[in-house]
Amino acid sequence: MKRSSQRLAAAAALLLLAGCGIDVQSVLAPRGTQAGQIANLAWALFGLGAFVLTVVMATLWLAIRGTARVRAALAQDRTVIALGLIFPAVTLTVLLGCGVWLMRSHLAADTANATRIEVTGEQWWWRVVYPGAVASANEIAIPVGQPVEFILKSADVIHSFWVPSLGGKVDMIPGRVTRLRLTAERPGVYRGQCAEYCGGPHALMAFQVLALTPAEYAGWLARESAPARAPSDETEQRGQSLFISAGCGACHAVRGTEAAGTVGPDLTHVGSRRSVGIDTLPLTRANLVRFIAHGQHVKPGNLMPEFRIFSAAEHDALATYLLSLR
Repeated sequence: MKRSSQRLAAAAALLLLAGCGIDVQSVLAPRGTQAGQIANLAWALFGLGAFVLTVVMATLWLAIRGTARVRAALAQDRTVIALGLIFPAVTLTVLLGCGVWLMRSHLAADTANATRIEVTGEQWWWRVVYPGAVASANEIAIPVGQPVEFILKSADVIHSFWVPSLGGKVDMIPGRVTRLRLTAERPGVYRGQCAEYCGGPHALMAFQVLALTPAEYAGWLARESAPARAPSDETEQRGQSLFISAGCGACHAVRGTEAAGTVGPDLTHVGSRRSVGIDTLPLTRANLVRFIAHGQHVKPGNLMPEFRIFSAAEHDALATYLLSLR
């Protein structure tokens, strides 16, 4: 029994250590200006909380183990007023001042020169529109060192936009527009997620933020603005024909083709993304075929029907076409 307990404790410690090593989605591993302020506030809260806990535990110990004179002093009205009223008031006032000071840039942020990106939360994916009405989905590219203002909307239920390593979370409420300002300090890939339960596969409604240098971002946006490349061989042509004839274009858009759907994610450059099924699986040919044919097993509850009508060769042609859209 003792050995089993030791093994469980060791396993728990390893999990905690593993969690501490992941910095793609951690409030305490800030990679942005706003996230740094939130992390500083978190450490201030931890420090002040530890101080208050120490005072409370010391007072409790004295009340139980102290001398009769000490216990009598703790029972006096002035001690109760000091520790029960004045101490909490002073502590909370200090905390308020610390919070306002550490978060002051949020209160006076200048967004005149910010890059504006519109993000709409939908069950269960993210619609993204860049300057120039460039549509994309589920992955968000931003320039490093430049302020970005996210225009946040919801198409159905309450969602919440949160990238812990870059900033705080903001709710996305149907019928309302909310805003969030972020500034990434270094290039990298940061994980975000919906932080408000929105039904079904909410736990799989994650996304990635790609922080690029300004030059890389400009090049990426230029490529993203272009229409989809035309099929270059017979397999890709067959895949495009299957995509159109099967009705995929009724839900998905591929700019430069007949596909102009707006119900599902824009697939104009889906081949350049990092994942399939909204950050559910890495984007590979096998995973793409798996999601098309068995999407409900990959992401239960998602709104895309499974396409099992295709043969293995047709699935391969369709995946080849989609992967060519870069």
